[in-house]
Amino acid sequence: MAIDPSARVHPAAVVEDGAQIGPGCVIGPFAVIGPEVVLGEGVEVRSHAVITGWTEIGAGTVVFPFACVGEVPQDLKFAGERTRLIVGARCRIREGATLNTGTAGGGGITRVGDGCLFMTGAHVGHDAHLGNNVIMANQAAVAGHCVIGDDVIIGGLSGIHQWVRIGRGAIIGAVTMVTNDVMPHGLVQAPRGGLEGLNLVGLKRRGVPRSEITALRAAYQMLAQGDGSFLDRARRLAQETESDHVREITDFILAASDRSFLKPQ
Repeated sequence: MAIDPSARVHPAAVVEDGAQIGPGCVIGPFAVIGPEVVLGEGVEVRSHAVITGWTEIGAGTVVFPFACVGEVPQDLKFAGERTRLIVGARCRIREGATLNTGTAGGGGITRVGDGCLFMTGAHVGHDAHLGNNVIMANQAAVAGHCVIGDDVIIGGLSGIHQWVRIGRGAIIGAVTMVTNDVMPHGLVQAPRGGLEGLNLVGLKRRGVPRSEITALRAAYQMLAQGDGSFLDRARRLAQETESDHVREITDFILAASDRSFLKPQ
């Protein structure tokens, strides 16, 4: 066990031998820290939270009561192999949220970026890779092997099917089931997840220039109504566009994927 002298560990907390507790960490009463856990500088683990497994938590992250971070994956094929969970800096993992380690078949690592917020009861499945500033609202769930880009928002009670990719800046409405890939900056809602437009509010909040938003709108219309198949339109758009944001969408669509795409309505 290695506990930095500046860390504060409540006498009623359990910190197992082998854990590494960084400078300025605060561990509350009845929290449990497993033997292979590494806590970065200033991590706060509040009462009754559990951090276990081969898990690394980035600086400034706060884990709230009854969250369970780093437990084994919910995969019947898991046979006890040594896999890990890496959580970035300045994340907020709220009450009852669960984040699992990876599996050997999925690459062995579940990875979460910086500045993410996991609200009450949110779940991140094995081998999922989440970017920076991802928000998962109450009871939202990301299944195994998903790839979630930066700045994605997933509404409450929504579920993301395994192997799905969601591009940067997309927003998923509440009570939505997503079973196909979502292009960057897309707006998805309805019970079975329909692509209903662009996340214009998010684009404006992030300060994307008006010229880029105009280009994105035109690109969306072309993908929705142009000649040829959806992939044909994406290939033609990739050749014609001069917009970085539009090119991000075409690169996403033309990349290899285990799923088909939600297409513009």
